[in-house]
Amino acid sequence: MPTYYFDIRDGVPVRDKEGLELATDGAAIAHSKGLADQVRRDKPQGHPRLQIVVIDESGREVHREPVYPGAAAPP
Repeated sequence: MPTYYFDIRDGVPVRDKEGLELATDGAAIAHSKGLADQVRRDKPQGHPRLQIVVIDESGREVHREPVYPGAAAPP
């Protein structure tokens, strides 16, 4: 199974160094949505541009999941 990495970005990326083996891009995207939900529950107000970026083992960006999709970005 391929390995996917779930980087956290809000201007400065925090790299996921371990990754997670998942069967498909779709499974990795679903996992990123679950991570975003967990972050929202743990920290209801955070950086409006916070994203979870899914990267596959070849370095290709698969998906960007906004953590606070309704938040307005600062000017």
